Amino acid sequence: MNHKNPSKKKKSWTFPKLSSTIIIIGLIPIIYGIFLYCLQNTSIIPNTSNVIKSQKVPKATELERPLLLSPKQEQIVHHTGYIVSYNESLRLPNWVAYELTRQETQGNAKRSNRFIPDPMIKGTIATNSDYLHSGYDKGHMAPAADMKWSSIAMKESFYFSNICPQHPELNRKKWKDLEDKIRDWAIEDSAIIIICGPIVDKTPKVIGKNKVVIPQQFFKAILSPFTQPPKAIGFLFTNEQSVSPLSNYAVSVDSIEILTGMDFFSPLPDHIEDSIEAHLNINQWNL
Repeated sequence: MNHKNPSKKKKSWTFPKLSSTIIIIGLIPIIYGIFLYCLQNTSIIPNTSNVIKSQKVPKATELERPLLLSPKQEQIVHHTGYIVSYNESLRLPNWVAYELTRQETQGNAKRSNRFIPDPMIKGTIATNSDYLHSGYDKGHMAPAADMKWSSIAMKESFYFSNICPQHPELNRKKWKDLEDKIRDWAIEDSAIIIICGPIVDKTPKVIGKNKVVIPQQFFKAILSPFTQPPKAIGFLFTNEQSVSPLSNYAVSVDSIEILTGMDFFSPLPDHIEDSIEAHLNINQWNL
């Protein structure tokens, strides 16, 4: 006779149900924790967006271009890595401007070391023969080392529209030291806006057949737009041997505006522009 065991049948059905119940109960706190985590992070996103929007930082292309407060001869040319205002009468740039981002400090584009005329410039421009035996270096305004993120930008940094006659002991020392420091700031602050160029005397000397003017001084106006608050600093170098600490060459942006007849970073809100350009705060820049 085939006798069935009721107790075994009951056990075979209740054990899986009990196991499933235990698993579900165990998952409840985990699922709830994930829900709370997602809810918390979702609530953060709008706040971050609001903070970014409230800064209202102008675009880099707007900040790069200074306003000329006094008339100057110029051709505005946009290259891959920089903008130049070229002055044919001087055979020099009035100014060169560019943004350097954290990402752009990286790259492996090699220096071409081939200085050539800017094909986009109309009129007379310097050549290599003008600098030969002149005693002056072909000094970059937008440095080649800031253009290693692009082979095209690297090539264009050697256009003579981006070059000025520069004392070798300035070009190879403190001017280069400042370029290195700016790369550090770009990495630290995520992006830096640089406007630089020559300051020319009323009766300047010239070099070469094309009469390339020798600047008396050089300036850099530097803006870190994404720090809280934004900050700015200027640097002024005489075109001669320069070996003092970089802090000795630091000046307010306002003082450079007076010397150059230019208004830098004017798209910034007036209260921010006035505040950061009027005073020099070296402590903000780790010099």
